[in-house]
Amino acid sequence: MATKKSTGLIQGHATHRRTEVDYMATLLETVTLDDWKSVVTGAVTLAKSGDAQARNWLGQYLVGRPESKAPTAISVVVNQLRGHDAVVDRLSTPFINRHEMPSLYAPEPFAALVTQQIKDELNAKIKPANDGPANES
Repeated sequence: MATKKSTGLIQGHATHRRTEVDYMATLLETVTLDDWKSVVTGAVTLAKSGDAQARNWLGQYLVGRPESKAPTAISVVVNQLRGHDAVVDRLSTPFINRHEMPSLYAPEPFAALVTQQIKDELNAKIKPANDGPANES
């Protein structure tokens, strides 16, 4: 069976993107800031009264989910004994890498070129929404 060859960077159809945009636009038009404030105030009230789901929901919006697992107690002790600090390493590594390998961090026109090509392909694949005849006043 022959496979269909892609002519651009984006494979498949991008019609779902139009649907997502439409749904988000409708959501933003429907839920006012006062509505959202009421929802958040209700969640704060429930969280203060002990509702675990409300606390979790607020925590995810305010603090976010942890990006990684917390270290085990034994690994913390071992790192302390070795004089190793994971936070210092994580913060210093990008600066060290930029210094030791500057060519990897130089501005590259290729990235801008690829980004523009993908934008052009999306615009070509996504058909404008047909909202019907325009109302002329």
